[in-house]
Amino acid sequence: MSGGAPGGGLLVIGDVVTDVVARHRTPLAHGTDTAAEIRTLPGGAGANAACWAARSGCADVRLLARVGAEAREWHEERLRQAGVRPRLVVDDRVPTATVICLVDASAERTLLTDSGAALRLSPADWSPSLLDGVGRLHLSGYLFFAGTSRQLASVAMQSAVERGVPVSVDPASAGFIKELGADRFLASAEGVETLLPNADEARLLTGLTSVSDAAAALSRRAAVAVVTLGGDGALVAEAGAVTARVPPVPARAVDSTGAGDAFTGAFLAARLAGADPAAAAAAGCGAGARAVATVGGRP
Repeated sequence: MSGGAPGGGLLVIGDVVTDVVARHRTPLAHGTDTAAEIRTLPGGAGANAACWAARSGCADVRLLARVGAEAREWHEERLRQAGVRPRLVVDDRVPTATVICLVDASAERTLLTDSGAALRLSPADWSPSLLDGVGRLHLSGYLFFAGTSRQLASVAMQSAVERGVPVSVDPASAGFIKELGADRFLASAEGVETLLPNADEARLLTGLTSVSDAAAALSRRAAVAVVTLGGDGALVAEAGAVTARVPPVPARAVDSTGAGDAFTGAFLAARLAGADPAAAAAAGCGAGARAVATVGGRP
């Protein structure tokens, strides 16, 4: 069954993470205490994007991810409550991925990441039948930063391309791209229809200092490149040229965790509903604004 028709489901392959979010109003005091508000929340770039897609009107959102046995039931329940159909592979050897999000007074976040089970997804966890009824496949960029999950991403992408299902990738982390290498990341993402980097990731992937030039260059590798600019909106590029500059939606920022995931989820939901890339990016900016106004990465 080909899944490229508008209105099909969205399959996200990515990470489910337990987020420990610590909001501190004063700079971290090295070697002693810093007062903070701390909450444990469900997160993960892939899971967050799936939840935002469901919140944005996509009626059929599915998520393939790997978790430790200790947190499977909690994560499954939270995903179902958000309108996502989870397919969580249980890893008996390592725990669920955990991220400590340090959020400062400006709402900027610094992440300490233990990838745990997330990047242990493997080709054995994949079946082409997962694409039945799917109109788009989205891959979290974190998959590309470990050998096993990178193989899974390649197999899933090949299955989607064979069926005519468009594939999108969120590069996910400038820090991890530096470790892996931009060329290696782009080679692994060969064949994607849409790239969704932020400005830092776009510059790093292209070696260009101008975000507009970077977006244009990336759209020569994928049909569509959408570069998020935080509080400045987004750029859309197609066929080697910037085709739209999408203004931001004003918001009072509390926590920037998951803002990019919110953009991605709303963008993909809009594309599945038939929106063009510029209109979908506008929907993404709206979701990003809602995301920064709340603590954590989920709707």
